[in-house]
Amino acid sequence: MKIFKKNRSGALEISFGWLFAIIAGIVIIFLAIYLSSKLIGTQQESISAETGTEIETLLNPLETSFESSQTTSISIPTETRINNKCNLIGTFGEQLIQLDQKSFNKWVETDVNVNFHNKYLFSNSEITGKKFYIFSKSFNFPFKIADLIYITSANDRYCFVNAPNEIVKELSELNQSNIILENCGEEDIQVCFGTGKCDINVDFTSNFVKKNNTKLYFTNVEDSRTLMYAAIFSDKATYECQVKRLMMRVKELSSLYIRKELIVKEKGCEDNLGGSLGILSELAGNLNNSNELEIVKISADDVNEKNDAGGCFLW
Repeated sequence: MKIFKKNRSGALEISFGWLFAIIAGIVIIFLAIYLSSKLIGTQQESISAETGTEIETLLNPLETSFESSQTTSISIPTETRINNKCNLIGTFGEQLIQLDQKSFNKWVETDVNVNFHNKYLFSNSEITGKKFYIFSKSFNFPFKIADLIYITSANDRYCFVNAPNEIVKELSELNQSNIILENCGEEDIQVCFGTGKCDINVDFTSNFVKKNNTKLYFTNVEDSRTLMYAAIFSDKATYECQVKRLMMRVKELSSLYIRKELIVKEKGCEDNLGGSLGILSELAGNLNNSNELEIVKISADDVNEKNDAGGCFLW
């Protein structure tokens, strides 16, 4: 059977059957490519959603009423970018985690979001890798507010220089391979305590963490390390947003304890904490940035002292 033949002018002609087959083949190939790309996109969104659910599952056991740190890790088969998003909408604000994953050496953006109203995740706004470390610490101000969760990529190695003994002990017990306490490498993110030319400097005298020429303030209510770690592992926008969310929670919990005090007063307890709790609620709710934490801390200390001295403990 001849596929090609010459006409009288010498030009090549293709038989209709073969011409149809070629066109049909091209259509099928393009259709296959289109469907494959759609399928890959759908699978990628499915993987991202499953990863988001896995992160949510991992975060839950980290919440604890104990003071000690809790730690875990997550490994993902494909290169993943975790986008840590925070907003101040509603009563408690919102924590969002949005995931992108690499496919054929390109980032695939999805609309998959995992959101929480009761979790506080501290990290850079974008962290990338296949393995991530997660640990948490309880934040009391003065009563239990929440468990702060810190997440870092195994690709980012933090080297702590001249850290106080209690921090060295705590970090050693975490047993995270991306946190080291000696022999810093050139590629390491160096965290210095006191003076030193480091990527991050921690000042316990004025209670701030300095990075990228900005200061992120923490406060030493009970355990100053809780917010200190948050500032070390976060960028400015994430840290400030999450601190505001924490203060929004302080405001609401203070209001709840005011109502609780009214109940215990009916049972004969006279702690007279209502006024102090009202001040704490107002100051926390009006906090603009971390630089104002010390003002709220003074009120929190006053509330805590009155609760400890009273005959009926509200927490």
